[in-house]
Amino acid sequence: MSKISIGVIGAGKWGQALHFALSQKQEAYITSRTSRDIKNFTDLDTVLECEYLIIAIPAQQIRAWLKENFVFKGQKILVASKGIEASTGQFLNDIYADFVPDENIGFISGPSFAAEVIKGLPCALVLNSSNKKLYDEFEPFFPNFIKTYYSDDVIGAEICGAYKNVLAIASGICDGLELGNNARASLISRGLVEMQRFGKHFDAKESSFIGLSGAGDLFLTASSTLSRNFRVGLGLASGKSLEEILEELGEVAEGVKTSEAISKLSKEHDIYTPIANEVELILQGKNPKDSLKDLLSS
Repeated sequence: MSKISIGVIGAGKWGQALHFALSQKQEAYITSRTSRDIKNFTDLDTVLECEYLIIAIPAQQIRAWLKENFVFKGQKILVASKGIEASTGQFLNDIYADFVPDENIGFISGPSFAAEVIKGLPCALVLNSSNKKLYDEFEPFFPNFIKTYYSDDVIGAEICGAYKNVLAIASGICDGLELGNNARASLISRGLVEMQRFGKHFDAKESSFIGLSGAGDLFLTASSTLSRNFRVGLGLASGKSLEEILEELGEVAEGVKTSEAISKLSKEHDIYTPIANEVELILQGKNPKDSLKDLLSS
């Protein structure tokens, strides 16, 4: 390996896109549970020896993966997953805190479809960490087509990244029911308010919700069929079962489990989250048209 070695763990679409991006300036390695025909694909033990790591494992699998595979050896880590653990309601930074010191970890946020990143199309990302030096070390690794910004609002980035997937499901339902552009715009804007209300309870910074991490990622994810979560919403509106939708998707849609976590947390902390709550009820089998009536009358 080269002196500066970067490894990506997780070879889903987002992991592959980040590996492609990082490979523009230096050698970058990648691994996953199943072998892939990707340049510099290698085994997990080899990647874990890298000084810099990008972890792109689905949110619901992270705790088990860390327990089974990870030993901290001073690695500097960026987390590319977005979600809240459904079984506990814990944020990802809380899970990682048991395995990695705060100064060695950051979280990627911002509007970034993998399909466009892997084509080298321009985008902007926020690298969120309590340690500005960590950003300074990772920033030069990103290619010229990715503009990076620094934020210390880790919890804000986490909530934005998780919540927007739930709102994308709602937006897909809205489009699937053919409710029109006015309805979608209203839903997304009220969703942003709801997301911000939820984040405020956990001391997230207001600026995160009106920037790339919040509004930027929400507008992107909630308005395009490139979004897996948006496609989940389209399927639900057409009357398909969740199992059928996920089978057709063939990929993880983080918003499904995250809606469960948000619903749990909002009840526990008495936070008003009507859109997220209705998404969770629809995922449990409620008719989307009944949810629409309830949202309009609440």
